[in-house]
Amino acid sequence: MLADDILRAAIPNVLTEAHFPELPNYYKGKVRENYDLPDGRRILVSTDRQSAFDQVLAAVPFKGQVLTQTARFWFEQTADICANHVLDYPDPNVVVGRRLDMLPIEVIVRDYMTGSTDTSIWSMYKAGKRSMYGLAFPDGMVKNDKLAATILTPTTKAMEAGGHDHPISPAEIVAQGLLSQAQWDEVADIALALFARGREIAARNGLILVDTKFEFGTDEKGRITLADEILTPDSSRYWKADSYAGRHAQGAEPDSLDKEFLRLWISGRCDPYKDPIPAIPDDTLVDFSRRYISLYEAVTGKAFVAPPLGEPVKDRIRRNLAAYF
Repeated sequence: MLADDILRAAIPNVLTEAHFPELPNYYKGKVRENYDLPDGRRILVSTDRQSAFDQVLAAVPFKGQVLTQTARFWFEQTADICANHVLDYPDPNVVVGRRLDMLPIEVIVRDYMTGSTDTSIWSMYKAGKRSMYGLAFPDGMVKNDKLAATILTPTTKAMEAGGHDHPISPAEIVAQGLLSQAQWDEVADIALALFARGREIAARNGLILVDTKFEFGTDEKGRITLADEILTPDSSRYWKADSYAGRHAQGAEPDSLDKEFLRLWISGRCDPYKDPIPAIPDDTLVDFSRRYISLYEAVTGKAFVAPPLGEPVKDRIRRNLAAYF
């Protein structure tokens, strides 16, 4: 694990943008910056930007590298379950993948009653809802309870910057023509199998995989293909297994290694959907970075190797992408 002084020293060198005019068809997302090449490949650069509550909040040391390398581990561990978009990793922050026709929904798989965003089942349950995503929930549950069974809670994708995803049930997905019944059934089966694989590997490493988000597209032959990222701390919740039961019994939040840490830090200081987000101190960013790196090391069994601090991250990426210019 990297020392705090290394994490702190990296703060001035965080990758806040990755615009390379040498590359065509630039698109900027909340965290990733993408380029579509004429031959059907897509370059995805993971920056160190951190988003939550539908906005970019800060930049976290080494976050883009952690996301890319964590996703790489999981893509390799799940390739037998579902084909994915990956073609190459020319840089620690970069994936080159197949360009897909993306499905218009995101599939969230959950094992626990939790969450802090407005599409999470806990936020809606706390507000009194007992029917969500086409599922019925019993009275008497408390935050972070284990669910009786693994569930799927799909959302529609926000089409505009800063837009909100919206809850939707499987029946509505089919009725609205977003997916055919056969497509939904296939996506649901794949998502549950991917989650089961992730849960198994996480458990072997002392972690609880709480929930995660998957995005899928179709390739040129119409095959369902896994896209974006998979089982990263940006798209998933992970809790430390050895302390979960005790902390839950006390009504305390679980020890987490994901971005829920930052969501809770923010929501404890303001209403993130109505109020200005306070400035995030360097100490909090260092703690956040440490959690992401700890997750990478826990799930992969490998030590995280930080790049030399002398070369700006963007300069290194430009050098490693020169073959694509």
